[in-house]
Formats: sequence, C-alpha cells, structure tokens
Amino acid sequence: MAISPRQLAARAQAMQDAFVEAARRNEWAWIADEFYAQDCEYLCEYAGTMRVHAKNRDEIRATHYGRDMMVGWEGWSFPIERYATHGNQIITHWWNRGPGQRADGSYYQTPGVSFITVGDDGLFTYQLDLFDLAHQMHLCDELEAAGLLSAQLKQQWVVPTKQRLIGMLQKGL
Repeated sequence: MAISPRQLAARAQAMQDAFVEAARRNEWAWIADEFYAQDCEYLCEYAGTMRVHAKNRDEIRATHYGRDMMVGWEGWSFPIERYATHGNQIITHWWNRGPGQRADGSYYQTPGVSFITVGDDGLFTYQLDLFDLAHQMHLCDELEAAGLLSAQLKQQWVVPTKQRLIGMLQKGL
C-alpha cells in the first residue's frame, strides 16, 4: 500500500522534530536508523568540491550523520523551517545555523534544501541535499570574526573546502 499524504506529512514533521532533538544532544547518527531504509541512497555534491554519496543506511550514518555532522559542529543546528510533500516526496527547506546570534538578533545561517523520496513503509529511500557552498564559506568567515567558529572545524573542513573551491574555480581563467 502506498504511503498516504497524511503519513508522508507525519514523517516530514517527525524529521523536523528529530533535527531539533539531534541539535540539542549534538548526536546525529541515530537519525539514520530512525528515518532511512537499509538500502537508501544519500547524495550531496558540495558545489563540486567533494561528493558525499552514501549507498546504504550504514554509510549515511558514517558520513552524513557521523563524520560530517560531529567534529567541530558543536553549537550548530540544522532546523527544518518548512517542508512540502507531493506523491512520495518530501522537499525540505532547512538552515545551516551556526552558533550564537548577530548583534541585531539574527542567526548566522545559510539556506539549504533536501529532496527526499519516501518508501511505502515511511522510510527514506533517496535524499539529495543542496546548499550554496560559497555562502557557507562566507558564513564561516563571519563566525570566525565573531569568535564563534571552532578551530577544529576551520582546520578540518573550512580551509580544505575553500582550497578545493578556489582550485576548481581557477581552472579556465
């Protein structure tokens, strides 16, 4: 039996709630077990600088919700602001939200979007994440200037990502 629109919306809401809880605990790996089918697929291209392509739940847990969400990301959250459903698809609009707030009270954040396919059992079978990596690098610069960027995150993710992005964009100049 196909997943109903009501069931699909409930899964989207459950994921929205799970992201709040994961950020509170700074533990993300459990989301893979809660929401993803064993043979699901996850893809994020990071603007062509690196490709995260996980081909099952264990790989998603090890990469996207493990390695990519743990080291240096303390104080960050990734709240899902809104979602839409259609057929067996969930489209989410979420934020890469850094720690702290600006003097004007606004968040340090950049937008992202996910396209998620949901199986009849309510588990995710495919996910594509997209976000503006250049904007994310600018956000990290802003966080560093405010004293809010983890030195570990800068060393292990920001600097190497900037180097790959610059190298990629210099070709053909």
